Amino acid sequence: MTADQEDAPAELARLWRLRPSTSGLGRPAALDTERVVRTGVELADRAGLRGATLPKIAKELGVSPMSLYRHVGSKEELLVLMRDSALGTPPELGSAPGRWRAGLREWSVAQRRLNHERPWLPRLPITGAPVGPHEIAWLEAGLEVLSGTELDWAAKVGTLTLLSGYVRQASLLSQEHQRGREETGMGQAEAERAYARTLERLVTSDRFPQTARLLSSGLFEAAPDDAYDDPVSDPDFVFGLERVLDGIAVAVGSAAGG
Repeated sequence: MTADQEDAPAELARLWRLRPSTSGLGRPAALDTERVVRTGVELADRAGLRGATLPKIAKELGVSPMSLYRHVGSKEELLVLMRDSALGTPPELGSAPGRWRAGLREWSVAQRRLNHERPWLPRLPITGAPVGPHEIAWLEAGLEVLSGTELDWAAKVGTLTLLSGYVRQASLLSQEHQRGREETGMGQAEAERAYARTLERLVTSDRFPQTARLLSSGLFEAAPDDAYDDPVSDPDFVFGLERVLDGIAVAVGSAAGG
């Protein structure tokens, strides 16, 4: 550990696991930050964020809630620690010239799949720029993909912020659709067909000509029942991601003088 690391604030030291917990008797503590955070992530995976409160973590570990504050400073810090832990290691993307678009697509799809596997992740509050080791690893992976472009640093950071924001919003929207499917018992494609058939009886071409044409176009009847089953091949997600990448391509081309 360097001198700068030794001087790091307690919250960052816990986030980066710079200072191992001790029991005060010269022996490693039975409870440490890693175990508390891992338990929080496991509970959130099972029951969402409501299942991963400090009292519930303490109960799972068989300790008092107050004992956790030696290892996690607050409930807000717990969420920061859980997010960084849950993100894990990003995929290997590389930085081959001309491959930035494929790399950013993989980077975004990996986040989308992670949000699907851990639906509590996109529901965490955004508290600021990346600070944890796994967050920085994802940032590094995205910057590496863009290293073969002529984008400046501000544009690179803006690109990654735009993409991660799109993925987060798409993940939250998908969760709302899932909640609707559970309430109605219908899949999304089936629900869209029912939606179109209902509105066709109400929307007239004299009042809403474009919407009437949309409803009669057959678009809502065309989607197969399994069209939305895979979160990364969901046609709405794919369409939006490709349009975002189209916009980034314009910026990449301008930076290269194209």
